[in-house]
Amino acid sequence: MQRVHEAARETEVLARCDVLVVGGGSAGVAAAIAASREGARTVLAERYGSLGGLATGGLIALLLTLDDGLGRPVIAGLCEELTRRMVGRGGAFHPPSAEWGDDDPAKIDRYRKWGLVWGGAGAHHRVRYSVAYDPEVMRLVLAEMVVEAGVDLILHLWGADALLEAGRLAGVTFHSKAGRRAILADVVIDATGDGDVFASAGCAFALERVHPWLWLRVGGVADPERLLDEGAPFFRTPNPGQMLLPWGSVASLGRKIDATDPRDLTQAELECRRLVMAEFETLRGSRPELAGAHICDIATQLGITESRRLEGRYVLRREDRGRAFDDAIAITGHWTKYGAVYAIPYRSLQAREVGNLLAAGRDISVDHATHNATKEIPPCMATGQAAGIAAAIACREGVPLAEVGVAALRERLRAAGAIVDYPFGAASA
Repeated sequence: MQRVHEAARETEVLARCDVLVVGGGSAGVAAAIAASREGARTVLAERYGSLGGLATGGLIALLLTLDDGLGRPVIAGLCEELTRRMVGRGGAFHPPSAEWGDDDPAKIDRYRKWGLVWGGAGAHHRVRYSVAYDPEVMRLVLAEMVVEAGVDLILHLWGADALLEAGRLAGVTFHSKAGRRAILADVVIDATGDGDVFASAGCAFALERVHPWLWLRVGGVADPERLLDEGAPFFRTPNPGQMLLPWGSVASLGRKIDATDPRDLTQAELECRRLVMAEFETLRGSRPELAGAHICDIATQLGITESRRLEGRYVLRREDRGRAFDDAIAITGHWTKYGAVYAIPYRSLQAREVGNLLAAGRDISVDHATHNATKEIPPCMATGQAAGIAAAIACREGVPLAEVGVAALRERLRAAGAIVDYPFGAASA
């Protein structure tokens, strides 16, 4: 590989803080809000012009799921606060709590049309505490929550390099229209989704290739109910007359991509958008309900479900399903399986190589099978909230992340409304 030599240079410091959160998706927003509410001077750096990541720019407009599949909530805290705020604005819908866990076929059919019921045909389906929402409402509410918490939000910053000093992160450099700048911090949280920071810092990680998705919203549907009754691949949305089309499958693009490779991403962007337009035209030509339909918007971000995963102090694995941990900082169900519950240990957020770096969101330390449960928006917000509080405690007490008292961390999470306990019926590990 050809290389160029760069002369040593000085980089201007843009900000200095206690906690730096890189990535303004659902996990990063939760981490920043949680850290700031705990009193830490917090900077949230995001590469795009708004917050939410795939939850907004990717049009993945479903919170799957806040329960265990049997009627018991397992995720609350900031994710539930976000849900309440969106519902209050008329921008979100979920089944009433009295119906969670109900297996009435009529109710199952009703909520399936909202995209709130997933799983194989052989599953014993139940009503889930899942949420359909308007991404634009989420985008607005997330911004309000960040500003209210006193977070120093900086958009249009693309994280570049980890600044390592004697085994710890001094901060991260960023590129922007203003050039290269550095943000210095006592603790850094990698909420990029792709593990950009921990990869730059030399931390161990696994890398998965995936089939990308590209969701879109459609308006002008003549008879939405008939369309749904006939099994068309659409979901209702909170906006009357607008439907969500979750485009993407193994067969659509035909190959998996490395979501950390810009050439792979470029080809996928071009091909997926071409295929989405072709698919919409095919549907419009084959169904009379869509004769006057139009595309409202196509996701501006590819639906990338997985890329790098940290190999941290503990790798949460499939066999840990149903297992309790003394250092559990979040609980998550599984969006396609009923009664499949994981406790997420604090160690799965911690890098082994760098003492002041945490991961949050879909790039935490789990194996590929377990990742299918931890990658969704609600568990991403739960691990983000935990990372933010842990980072704030570490800064306040002047201790490494590994020395943050687990009992105190769990108590602060409970005080913030998060759920960290679940009746597994097994001894703690």
